Amino acid sequence: MEKNRLTQKQETFCIKYFELGNATEAALVAGYSRKVARSIGSENLTKPDIQSRIQELRERVEDASITSVLERKQILAEIARGRLADFVEVGADGAWFNIEPEAMNSRALASATSKTIVGKDGADDAVFIRVGLHNPIQAIAELNKMEGIYEAGNVTNINNRIVNIKVMYDGSNGTRVYRSLAEAT
Repeated sequence: MEKNRLTQKQETFCIKYFELGNATEAALVAGYSRKVARSIGSENLTKPDIQSRIQELRERVEDASITSVLERKQILAEIARGRLADFVEVGADGAWFNIEPEAMNSRALASATSKTIVGKDGADDAVFIRVGLHNPIQAIAELNKMEGIYEAGNVTNINNRIVNIKVMYDGSNGTRVYRSLAEAT
């Protein structure tokens, strides 16, 4: 369904009906008079073009369980910044790991396992904890891809030299601009 089949008032009606769920209120916001808002709102809901547009708006809504682009960037940034020191706390009685969802950069944590060795002949038990972090370089690479800083596949190895080629477009006239950086390997 093409949006331009609708008048501006009808498009506004569709968006406001989708947001508010009330045809009369949507008609008022769209600019219909209070006198006719109720009847126009009801009538609009019977029009096929308006029904299609409202359905289109419903289909576009992302499920709340799907992460947004911003949230994915925040997660990747947290992984990139994560350090083992974020989870280690040192006190008078020794060191321990603070592995909680609220801990700084906790999304950087990939795994945590512990092993207790029971002390023999009255010796204290020993607890060994192995902590694994997600690869920060991969997180940075993913962030770079999301930001369009580089694209995978634009690297060529010629005679033991790596040539990175970035194709950019000049927004003003649509021409291609080529940029390459050569590095010895």
